[in-house]
Amino acid sequence: MNTHSQYRSRVLPWVFLSPTLFILLVFLYYPAWQSIILSLFRSNLFLGTRQFIGLENFRNLLTGPLAPAYKQVFLQTLVFSVLVIVPGLLISLALASMTNSLGKHGKIYRILLIWPYALSPAVAGTIFSFMFNPDTGAVNTFLKQFGGLQPRWLDNPVLAFVLVVCGCIWKNLGYNIVFYLASLQNIPKANYEAAELDGAGVLRKFFRITLPLVSPVTYFLIFTNLTYTVFEAFALVDLMTMGGPMGPPPLDKAGLTTFLIYKVFQDGFGGSSNMGFAAAQSVILMIMVAAVTFLQFKYGDKKVHYGGE
Repeated sequence: MNTHSQYRSRVLPWVFLSPTLFILLVFLYYPAWQSIILSLFRSNLFLGTRQFIGLENFRNLLTGPLAPAYKQVFLQTLVFSVLVIVPGLLISLALASMTNSLGKHGKIYRILLIWPYALSPAVAGTIFSFMFNPDTGAVNTFLKQFGGLQPRWLDNPVLAFVLVVCGCIWKNLGYNIVFYLASLQNIPKANYEAAELDGAGVLRKFFRITLPLVSPVTYFLIFTNLTYTVFEAFALVDLMTMGGPMGPPPLDKAGLTTFLIYKVFQDGFGGSSNMGFAAAQSVILMIMVAAVTFLQFKYGDKKVHYGGE
């Protein structure tokens, strides 16, 4: 059968693509365009007022009176992303390596390590809020009984920041471990056997064989984890700290756990409820995502490959 003759119509491919294109248009491109338009206005959601101000919202973000708070939030997001991505990937690789070394006996451990990813960020945030409640939480109950300590986890700026970082690392461990396990299982055993014959120890095999051969997956996970920290940390922050508490000077312009995506929500739906100002922040986020996506597509084909290629 000549399959080519069945698809000579130029209309048929567009018919197949139409559901996807419709969803993208309605839920991605149209809202993005509306955000760009809205960023040029001073708009109050609750009062229903709207005034065209051009690029004033962007000026306020970058050089105006509101710039110090936004710059602090931008810096906090950058530090937060690094602290989640680097330790998160290292811990995930270490756990995946130990689980992979167990062979068939490691199935139960794989399930236990992967299941946190099945939880929604809201559920993960609720779990951490209950665990680290200063009065009734399991962590403080244990610390009080055995060490006489009762830290105010969510009231102390540094402790709150560290807690949100730990929550995000824990939530995303399962995702990273799945990819690392798949990569580790594709490494030929002959490589390790040859290294053992040369007298290589565990650490040397890890740094000379495992780490280089999983580097393509690591490259891929850096980008996906970056997207996770920028966007999906919203629910954790909202349920655990609501962007607070305020840090000491000079970090007192915004809450220490207020990150870029949460600041969009704060400025759009709280305080002055300036939707135009929030839209300007979302436009900057879109530009950042576009830049990250460009880098991933530009260098991803050179860095990322899959087994069997």
